[in-house]
Amino acid sequence: MSDQTRPTAEPVLNIEPDDPRALHATPLDALHRSLGARMVAFAGYAMPVQYGPGVMAEHIHTRTHASLFDVSHMGQLTLRGDSAAAAFERLVPGDFQALKPGRQRYTLLLNEAGGIIDDLMVANHGDRLVIVANASRKETDALHLAQHLQDIEILEHPERALLAFQGPAAAAIMGPLCPAAVALPFMGVTEAELSGIPVWISRSGYTGEDGFEISVRADDADRLARLLLDQPGVLPAGLGARDSLRLEAGLCLYGNDIDELTTPVEANLNWAIGKRRRAEANFIGAAPILDQLRHGPTRLRVGIRPDGRAPARSLTTIVAEDGTAAGTITSGGFSPTLQAPIAMGYVRRDLAAAGTALSLMVRGKPLPARVVPLPFVATRYAKP
Repeated sequence: MSDQTRPTAEPVLNIEPDDPRALHATPLDALHRSLGARMVAFAGYAMPVQYGPGVMAEHIHTRTHASLFDVSHMGQLTLRGDSAAAAFERLVPGDFQALKPGRQRYTLLLNEAGGIIDDLMVANHGDRLVIVANASRKETDALHLAQHLQDIEILEHPERALLAFQGPAAAAIMGPLCPAAVALPFMGVTEAELSGIPVWISRSGYTGEDGFEISVRADDADRLARLLLDQPGVLPAGLGARDSLRLEAGLCLYGNDIDELTTPVEANLNWAIGKRRRAEANFIGAAPILDQLRHGPTRLRVGIRPDGRAPARSLTTIVAEDGTAAGTITSGGFSPTLQAPIAMGYVRRDLAAAGTALSLMVRGKPLPARVVPLPFVATRYAKP
């Protein structure tokens, strides 16, 4: 099989080249190395991209059983104060004054042009909002929050690690270890003990599967990870599988699919803009975003299925049937679940309908493709 047609599950995330400068290590660094992980530089951290079985096997295991991911490179922040939710709403299009304690919501930190500074998970812990930010953006986010929320107490949590326990077997395995976690609906959050270890836990993840994200003190992270890995059927998985899983689920990767030059409307994330927030239009970036909602953007993020077996990678040029420029691929790879290439990208609005025929310029040759609905693989989250 030629290089062009060999199916792979290579990650599309922005793995950095070797750099002699020191990288940050997560609290699980020694554990990763003892398990034979291939470590790479990502967002300034040494991170496991895969273990012995490889990305494809780790991906399939997560879809069929349960896998443990180290996502401790992500940022964790707290906003504290009676007016924290109202103040935070000035920076995002989501409705957080209505977010009940014990619930979590996806949202977007915006700039004046309506561009996405970062996409965030934000949980209401009753007396505070807890934010999970992308690793590459956490310092930018903290500075942005400090500049705009001067009356709100903002705490960063470098003393905490973050684990993602994902897959259809995750809940059954978690049950005896932390009954409070299994009682959570999708996007529910709680503070509990997992086999005696204090954790902040949410019923969420970024794989399209049911599962949990577990925030734990760094000093307890190794013990917690080993406990979960000791459970029957649980294997470690790296950034490569996490990336291919999120692509199958049609989820955005910051820096590839969304950035400061991309609006939520262009990214097809209109559902993240609350109805009340649209009416009030009092958040940063509201004017250009509402204008796009009324008149439509010039481009839209869509799912794309190339013909054949050759994957189209990020930055691949998209061409319309009439030969005109149509857009660009932002994420692409081979789907282990579908055993076929999949991609996401931005195309002109007139080409965004499902079924639209396109060509992808792969190695200088046009590869037939078509627009398809997202997600590529149906999600299996817990009931809300």
